[in-house]
Amino acid sequence: MDIKKIKNIKHTSSNNFFLLSGPCSIEGRDMAFRIAEEMVRISDELKIPYVFKGSFKKANRSRIDSYTGIGNEKALKILEEIGQHFDIPTVTDIHEVSDAEMAANYVDVLQIPAFLVRQTDLVVAAAKTGKTVNLKKGQFMSPESMEHAVRKVTDSDNELVMITDRGTMFGYQDLIVDFRGIPSMKKFATTILDVTHSLQQPNQSSGVTGGRPEMIETIARAGVVNQVDGLFIETHFNPAEAKSDGANMLDLKHMKGLMKRLIEIRQTINSF
Repeated sequence: MDIKKIKNIKHTSSNNFFLLSGPCSIEGRDMAFRIAEEMVRISDELKIPYVFKGSFKKANRSRIDSYTGIGNEKALKILEEIGQHFDIPTVTDIHEVSDAEMAANYVDVLQIPAFLVRQTDLVVAAAKTGKTVNLKKGQFMSPESMEHAVRKVTDSDNELVMITDRGTMFGYQDLIVDFRGIPSMKKFATTILDVTHSLQQPNQSSGVTGGRPEMIETIARAGVVNQVDGLFIETHFNPAEAKSDGANMLDLKHMKGLMKRLIEIRQTINSF
């Protein structure tokens, strides 16, 4: 799909990759606005097409006592407010069929989590809202099999579909990114690399997912070199205190420097 079709997305003529970025979860209005304000400042300065990301609910948790959110409507209204205040598109995850119509009233892009991308009813419900649908590739799925997930959207009369690779399971507690999959998935849809979730270390005995944030730049650079259309990077001004996925998020203070370096790589690749 042409990313220009995402409502309110800017800087589409810059020939940069586009960016989905924000906190893992909406923990409150002040934190969400703080992150959004800085990300808008960076994306405007560097001419990066930008979509603010924040989950209104965290349903895929390791333990029953894990943080899940501040309340569905409260979090969705914060996402809506951010979109309106900064005039930018927003994206959130959905987990149940009933979430699709509800979330579509507040955000511009509906994201299907990797664990759920084979759930036909969920994918079709997202597609039928008419919103852009971002399909996370299952950690257990081949890149080629994502063609069928894409067709579930397009066969539901919605051409606004993207794929996001977030790594493939490598044993029980690690993920790898197979960069051979990028050109395969680009044949089916606009393709994004989820840098931070690709560095998760799931299934820890503690019930809290680990991560390797020191590898964020390595994975992001490789994605840009291999011509992904977009990047997905979760960020927080204090990852150590984030209520979800802090172990693999990028500290917000490092975002601008990383983006500048990645843009230089992109410009080099574009010149070939």
